[in-house]
Amino acid sequence: VFVLKNPVLCTRKERDTMAELKSEFIFEYEGEVEFPEVFATSHVGTRMFYFLKGGTVKGPQLNGTLLSGGGDWPVIRSDGAGEIDARMVIKTDDNELIYACYRGISVMSPEVGMRVQSGEKVDPSEYYFRTTPVFETGSEKYGWLNRIICVGVGTFELGRVSYKVYKIL
Repeated sequence: VFVLKNPVLCTRKERDTMAELKSEFIFEYEGEVEFPEVFATSHVGTRMFYFLKGGTVKGPQLNGTLLSGGGDWPVIRSDGAGEIDARMVIKTDDNELIYACYRGISVMSPEVGMRVQSGEKVDPSEYYFRTTPVFETGSEKYGWLNRIICVGVGTFELGRVSYKVYKIL
C-alpha cells in the first residue's frame, strides 16, 4: 500500500517531479505475420487481418516467444491513419503465459506504404507507429505486468512487425 501526498500540500518542485513522464525499456518483440487479409471497406474504414505466425521476445525483464495464432485487426481510416487492434500470447523462457492486447495508431504516407509493401526496409523515422500494450497473466513472477502502463514503438517490414516496449514510470 502506498500513500500519495495531497497535491495541494506539495511544493511546486514536488508537483513538477510527479508530472514528469519517464520510461524504462522492458523488452522488444519481433513477430512474423502473413500478408494481410483485407475485408470490404465499411463505414469505419478498411478492415484488415494480419495473422501472427510466431516470433521472439527479448529484453532485460522478459524473454520468450510469441505463440502463433494471435494477430492484428487494423482499420485503415479515410484519413489514412491505421487503428491498431492486436492480441497475442507470450510464452516466457520459464514457461509462463502472458496475454498481450494493444491498441494504437500508425501513420505513413502512401509512398512509404508502397516501399514497405515492396520489401524495402524503411527507416522508422519516416512513419509513426505507437501502441499501448496491456498485459494479463496469472504468473507471480510476471504479475507486475498486470499493474503497469506501457507504450510500444513499432517498426514495419514486409512480413514482420516489431515493437520496443517501455514501461511508463
